[in-house]
Amino acid sequence: MITRRKVLSGFGTLFSGALTGGALFSMPGCAGSSEAGEARGTALDTVLGEDLPEPARQLIIAAEAQIGLTRRYDPSYVRLDYPGGDVPLERGVCTDVVIRAYRTGLGLDLQELVHEDMRAAFADYPPHWGLKKPDPNIDHRRVPNLAAFFARQGAEVKDGSYRPGDLVTQNVFGRPHIVVVSAKTSPLTGRRRVIHNMGRGTEYGDWLGLFPETGHFRFRTLAA
Repeated sequence: MITRRKVLSGFGTLFSGALTGGALFSMPGCAGSSEAGEARGTALDTVLGEDLPEPARQLIIAAEAQIGLTRRYDPSYVRLDYPGGDVPLERGVCTDVVIRAYRTGLGLDLQELVHEDMRAAFADYPPHWGLKKPDPNIDHRRVPNLAAFFARQGAEVKDGSYRPGDLVTQNVFGRPHIVVVSAKTSPLTGRRRVIHNMGRGTEYGDWLGLFPETGHFRFRTLAA
């Protein structure tokens, strides 16, 4: 029988290295290990099997396309082009999975959207990093900022239902994390699988319910 304790024990090696190496205290504010690893899964290997709204379908396809291409977790602060800036595709953090999927799949640039919203309402965003003004190089790559942005757009989901294309934020051993809900389910638990980067590059994972949920958002994925 698969239990929460057994699943969590399987992550021991991954997180012990991250905790001792300090990678969980990374610049973008996203939980994860800095060690490189092989991405698990095959790009575009999906079972959509549902009558999904086209935006949700495109978002999932764009997230899946990163599997096998983004193979490292790298939280380094990088000066980016603006708008449309990105770190090299072979690396990134959990937020980069979301940013790239929205940019490629839906044509929405979260770097620009978050930056412009922070310029308009800077006081409504978390003050965790001691900034005096928005920084388009890093703001959108921080989970709490993405959560604040989605909440300000009225995208919060509170009915407990998980649909493909939803975004879920979690507290992973005290650090923020964000995942994209996929159309696949785990054969072991029956839960929706997610697409994320938790330390080994972009991959599938069975993470819903494993850690405290801090936010659930459905941002522009239900349009006809």
